[in-house]
Amino acid sequence: MPEPADSSRSAEPAALADAPVILGDVPGSFPRSVLAERHPALIRKVRDAFPYGPERQRALDALLKNSAEGVMEPLGARARDHGQWEVWGGREYFGRSWYEVPFLWSESYFYRQLLDAVGYFEPGPWQGVDPFRPFKLAELDTPGADGELAALDGLAGRPAAEQEEALLLGSLWGNRADLGFRLAATDDDAAPDSQLVVNDSESLRSLFAGGTLCVVADNSGRELVPDLLLIDHLLRGRRVERAVLHVKPYPYYVSDATTADVIDALRRLTAASGAAGAAGHRLWSAMTDGRLAVRAHPFSCAPLPYADMPDDLRRDFAEADVTVMKGDLNYRRLVGDRHYPATTPFATTTAYFPGPVAALRTLKSDVVVGLDPRTETALVAAQEQRWRTGGTHALIQVRR
Repeated sequence: MPEPADSSRSAEPAALADAPVILGDVPGSFPRSVLAERHPALIRKVRDAFPYGPERQRALDALLKNSAEGVMEPLGARARDHGQWEVWGGREYFGRSWYEVPFLWSESYFYRQLLDAVGYFEPGPWQGVDPFRPFKLAELDTPGADGELAALDGLAGRPAAEQEEALLLGSLWGNRADLGFRLAATDDDAAPDSQLVVNDSESLRSLFAGGTLCVVADNSGRELVPDLLLIDHLLRGRRVERAVLHVKPYPYYVSDATTADVIDALRRLTAASGAAGAAGHRLWSAMTDGRLAVRAHPFSCAPLPYADMPDDLRRDFAEADVTVMKGDLNYRRLVGDRHYPATTPFATTTAYFPGPVAALRTLKSDVVVGLDPRTETALVAAQEQRWRTGGTHALIQVRR
């Protein structure tokens, strides 16, 4: 069994601990909008997507009411991970308002409670049924997805370095397909005015030197596909010898990738024609011969920063030549979900990490580090603080 993380033992530098933890209790803040607006909308969306019986409907209604007005309650004593959530912080947070505990914790626990409400872990007809699966599959079957795969044919004839740069950017911006983000998005949010606020892509590409690559996946569907295509390119060109893809052990944060989602993405690729289909077949073969491995560590669904990762996961990352953290949630967990000054060095917030690490992330939440002071000033002047959460900006950051 993997070692449980001890939430009282953090590898976070003392100086960084002075930055306030992000909570959900500030009126008008992004975290409060997630708890008060996005989560209720998601409960209704899940309820409408399945013909749940009266018992499950009552449980969803109870979660809707509790998460809006009540206090956080422990899992039932029979829950297999009852003790784990106690260790992860429940002893301190249960009995308190959802809005008064660290946002990362309350948001994570909401998804665990949602799985409880739909009977995901309980013996019975709904055991193991992903409540987000209809939304994930819909992402793979759109004209937009068809166009993205068809575009690979035009890329195939370009120089390898140009292909790699394009696939890296595709993996980065694929994060905008995040379904949770779309629940709160408007047409204006999708405007093509995106830009990189930090671009360490050359430093990252220099780390693809024939060793082991870890990719900590974020979302399924149209984000996971470009992640897999980037992995295929790196394996095919011997830029890496082996890739390890870390996914969630169970459904989480609406669209976060599980092993089942990896298989769905591979099937979508293998069913395609041209370059996309060829990449899908190569990836399928890479999984069967071990050059591409999938991992689903329990800590992937922990409500804690990676500074608190257990020793067995730390060893996994230490063995990689570079670990790439995808997406917004992994970024929050990598640097810590705190109100840092935006100019706080990325290397400082990730000093605990046991090897070279990179972040590929579109900005959809408050936390951000590693910005040049002039960049931050220009962003604030143009958009105040909306650039932090709108998904219109992105970053590639590396700590070697």
